[in-house]
Amino acid sequence: MEKINVKHMTLEELENLCGNIRTRIIEVVSKNGGHLSSNMGAVELIVAMHHVFDAKKDPFIFDVSHQSYTHKLLTGRWEEFSTLRQINGISGYTKPNESNSDYFVAGHSSTSISLAVGVAKAIDLKSEKDRVTVARIGDGAISAGMAYEALNELGDRKYPAIIILNDNEMSISKPIGAISRYLSHMMAGEFYQGFKKRVEKFLDYLPESATYMAKRFEEGFKLITPGMLFEELGLEYIGPVDGHNLKSLIETLNTAKKMQKPVIVHAQTKKGKGYTRAEGELEKWHGVGPFDIESGEAVDGSSEKSATHLFSEVLYDLAKTHKNVVGVTAAMPNGTGMDKLMKEFPTRFWDVAIAEQHAVTSMCAMAKEGFKPFIAIYSTFLQRAYDQIIHDACIMNLDVVFAIDRAGIVGEDGETHQGVFDISYLSAIPNITLFAPRDENSMKYAVEFAFEHKGVCAFRYPRGSFIKFKEFKSVKFELGVGEIMKEGKDSIAFIGYGNGVAKAYQCMKLTKKDITLVDLKFIKPLDEELLKHLSCICKKWYIFSDSAKIGGVGEKLSSWLSKNCINNVEIVSFEYEDRFIEHGSTKDVEMKLQLSPEQIIKKINLK
Repeated sequence: MEKINVKHMTLEELENLCGNIRTRIIEVVSKNGGHLSSNMGAVELIVAMHHVFDAKKDPFIFDVSHQSYTHKLLTGRWEEFSTLRQINGISGYTKPNESNSDYFVAGHSSTSISLAVGVAKAIDLKSEKDRVTVARIGDGAISAGMAYEALNELGDRKYPAIIILNDNEMSISKPIGAISRYLSHMMAGEFYQGFKKRVEKFLDYLPESATYMAKRFEEGFKLITPGMLFEELGLEYIGPVDGHNLKSLIETLNTAKKMQKPVIVHAQTKKGKGYTRAEGELEKWHGVGPFDIESGEAVDGSSEKSATHLFSEVLYDLAKTHKNVVGVTAAMPNGTGMDKLMKEFPTRFWDVAIAEQHAVTSMCAMAKEGFKPFIAIYSTFLQRAYDQIIHDACIMNLDVVFAIDRAGIVGEDGETHQGVFDISYLSAIPNITLFAPRDENSMKYAVEFAFEHKGVCAFRYPRGSFIKFKEFKSVKFELGVGEIMKEGKDSIAFIGYGNGVAKAYQCMKLTKKDITLVDLKFIKPLDEELLKHLSCICKKWYIFSDSAKIGGVGEKLSSWLSKNCINNVEIVSFEYEDRFIEHGSTKDVEMKLQLSPEQIIKKINLK
């Protein structure tokens, strides 16, 4: 389907289009899963962007970009939208190699304003006066420090840029009754902006005392209007405007476009707009799996407890018994299982919004004060706090626990979210202990070990549920102690780490060879006694871990063999090659990477 040209549509046609877009989003997300409520709430805002600005030359920058579905539908992907988040289908995020209408890759939050500043600088240097950068950021994403770093420079440099703040949940600046609504409408119009400009010129000619009184009046006026923070940073502010009123949005964006300044346009929207079940502050509708449209019930939901749920249960029990247990997450209370603890222990467990760096450093101070902090963050988002892990946790070797959720392939969210690098980027840091549970029972033991451990430690676990090992009983963790789960007669070892143990087990069940099955349990420190014994009985080691091959488990074991002058053992690693892993279901992605158990056994010819 061709791109939908909304430039010359009437208001009625645009409103009808918004209805059709919402229907299409519900239709596809109910089958494929995806980000529902945020996209439903952003429809009019994005349609207005395309109506006012020229997407062919004006960079549209979406923060996180999980709310870009309307943009995709307007830019030639209406039919292809049915493949959303599926293997070889379109991404749930903006992706330039998918469409030249997608300006930048985005999956992590709070990058949009920095990108807008960079584009504005480039436009200025190239003297392309007919272009304007348009960034769209949500109220959650603007809670991160990087956004304010960018706003600070933008306000100082005064590059023309339009920042659309989509206020859909946190209500950064709540309207104050009828007066606020009137003022907001007035401030969004050309009359007010023109009047403000004329007053500023007029003040230049007044005596200093009169100027002082006028400025005091302006400051008092700001106190009853939103946007004071942004204006103090040197940015123009318009709003709040109704983010579902197309006429108002179009007028406001046209006003902002003419100003040739850095402008914040504050639009208030309702998440889930148009699908009653998803409307409002309901986190469960933010990111969803397939669901029945009529009932809203999930389709084919797993009855097994997820690793996240198990972590939450054990930590809850520890927190009830030990008053020094505290915890934090960064805008993912439900996704990390911290929501239950925040509700039960509101003074000891916190969501600090999208601020991973602050989350880590604040918990390091609590550890210094004698508390035992559990920092629950997805593997992909923990990357954002790498300096704090080194500088604030590991150098002082504080009693801090990193619970790394969503380790390994996370599926449909794709390159920006796959949790495959944490072993590589953490193992290089001194004073950190790295370990991983393999199943439900060992998850319990992992959390308990982390509580007892002195110093910095981190354990990783997958999205979803563990595979059960009925014939193998889990044992408690001991520092640096692995486990030979089964010692075989053939000189072949399948060595697993964390969720990789399940993969090793699945592969073992597909061969008639008498394999030695090993659970490393710790990657730092390694169990040297176990490895020495293993090197004597097995001359071929196959490594299973859902992590990057470079800096991963296989390389750590190869380095250990080299260090100990053991050169008669061959290592073959089935970790991920040096590439970013695209979106799709975990099963489909593994098949594409040639890493399903059947493909692995065929590859190593152990039938």
